[in-house]
Amino acid sequence: MTATAQGLDMLKVAAVAAQAKGGEELVALDVSEPLPLVDIFLVVSGRSERNVAAIADEIEDKLLEAGYKRLRREGRREARWVLLDFGDLVVHIFHEQEREFYGLERLWKDCPVVPIEQVQPAVVG
Repeated sequence: MTATAQGLDMLKVAAVAAQAKGGEELVALDVSEPLPLVDIFLVVSGRSERNVAAIADEIEDKLLEAGYKRLRREGRREARWVLLDFGDLVVHIFHEQEREFYGLERLWKDCPVVPIEQVQPAVVG
């Protein structure tokens, strides 16, 4: 099984949004084989609680604008690990320390990595 076209489209929207707010070390994993109800996990790092919250808010806003429905959100208040569940795409936004501690990439190491286009924010000047 591989990620669906809708999952890949959601990934693109989320990745652009994350990068626009300073999200770092984006990794997308195709988890459709072990988790038939989810296509992709997107893992993103933020440098501070404020940064993690801003990244989560931007991703959520952009996916909602694109017409996708959020099923669940967890961790927004503490902003150390925010989970956004959009069905085919589940986004994990971590504070750097939590990402290292929980090591989702290690837990899902057998899942294929989905390439993400690195989008650079527009330069104002």
